[in-house]
Amino acid sequence: MRYQRNNDERDYTVNQTIESRLSKDSANKKLSGVCAGIAKHYDLPRLGVRIAAIAALIMLPVATGVAYIVASVLLPEARYL
Repeated sequence: MRYQRNNDERDYTVNQTIESRLSKDSANKKLSGVCAGIAKHYDLPRLGVRIAAIAALIMLPVATGVAYIVASVLLPEARYL
């Protein structure tokens, strides 16, 4: 048995997405706003992203430090209205 979809049942609201760019969140920043920006972009808790960043810094200090510095330089500041 094959599933046949009726064309009248399409939901067009799924395609109406707002473009969200990854940027530093200057409103909720602790150091430079990288972790807060990542948390906002991926809809994660800020504390969880910060704890993951600290854990990564303990396990891989050089790679995490370089990645954080590069992200803080390259990511644009968030523009709020």
